Amino acid sequence: MADQGFLKDKVGFATIAIHAGQEPEKWKSAAVVPPIVTSTTFKQPAPAEHTGFEYGRSGNPSRNTLEECLAALEGGKYGITFSSGLGATTTLVALLSKGDHIVCSDDIYGGTNRLLRNVVARQGIETTFTDFTNIKNIENAIQENTKMVWIETPTNPLLKVADIAAITAAVKNYGNILIVVDNTFLTSYLQRPLDFGADIVMYSLTKYMNGHSDVIMGAAIVNEPEIEQKLRFLQNAMGVVPAPFDCYLVNRSLKTLALRMARHRTSAFTIAKWLEQHPKVVEVLHPGLPSHPQYEIAKKQTSGHSGVFSFKHSGGLEESRKFLSSLKVFILAESLGGYESLAELPSLMTHASVPAQQRLELGITDSLIRLSVGLEDTTDLIEDLDQAFKAAF
Repeated sequence: MADQGFLKDKVGFATIAIHAGQEPEKWKSAAVVPPIVTSTTFKQPAPAEHTGFEYGRSGNPSRNTLEECLAALEGGKYGITFSSGLGATTTLVALLSKGDHIVCSDDIYGGTNRLLRNVVARQGIETTFTDFTNIKNIENAIQENTKMVWIETPTNPLLKVADIAAITAAVKNYGNILIVVDNTFLTSYLQRPLDFGADIVMYSLTKYMNGHSDVIMGAAIVNEPEIEQKLRFLQNAMGVVPAPFDCYLVNRSLKTLALRMARHRTSAFTIAKWLEQHPKVVEVLHPGLPSHPQYEIAKKQTSGHSGVFSFKHSGGLEESRKFLSSLKVFILAESLGGYESLAELPSLMTHASVPAQQRLELGITDSLIRLSVGLEDTTDLIEDLDQAFKAAF
């Protein structure tokens, strides 16, 4: 995608993924692959004098290894991991206090929407949802008690792109407001929000960063020591920590992140262009296409797009059901970012928890289908989509 005007891939990314935090000298055995440390407690030479670790919730060698690698890939100083993406979100919101206010993208992951509306609101923290493609909307939503701006870009499932640098510049005029960017859809391979002024980069590592659909985990990457210390305290105090074996799996998966993301990027772009020409497709929502409303912004802050995107067809719920049930290579399932290709209907699946009126306003209709293009042969995936269209229409 770089030759189409997008940012160039970061030189040395794959090397960092393979070596950062992985020094064999860290272990007495000099193991090249970091060992899995499952112990919940660690011997202390004297009372309250530990050698780096004391209790598994407070710190674990396997977790520390992963956190160091994640931070390096992001170009950040500190990585903090959590038991899930929503666990990361919950902990980040815990940086705030009763009476504080959040300004959030209107089109976001359904679980984030549900958390902010149904849980965080009961704790006295209000959220205003607005369209982040217009910075004036954000400025109009900011209140005296606004303490956090939550950016999801590209958004889920409508793939709207927010200008991180422009939003950050505007928001910083209103005082000390934390800028959080959910970078789950792109990973640090395709987008590095810290480079554009974000304070915190958040991930559901469950998706592309792990990429094998076998781990639930979240993370936050920061540069400021004060924010890191607060998050580290909350990670321990709230107990939202991942298991050592899961940390090992994600650390393993990062070694192929560059290869996987390059393939996801290429395959999805090819399929998106094919869908644009299909007579039953009304619109393809893929930031790498010149037809995308925020195409120029995407080129300015990303190295292309990943494998997840959406499209709208000319039918309704019946056609969506027939189409999804007819797929043979794509699997009808929630989630995204794995090596296997997935397809789903956001209105009834991932975003069913979003209030019906908000879904209607956003355009999350029964004819909107979200794809997660995996690592299969692109020809097979196109043939699968083609036969599903024929079966549904």
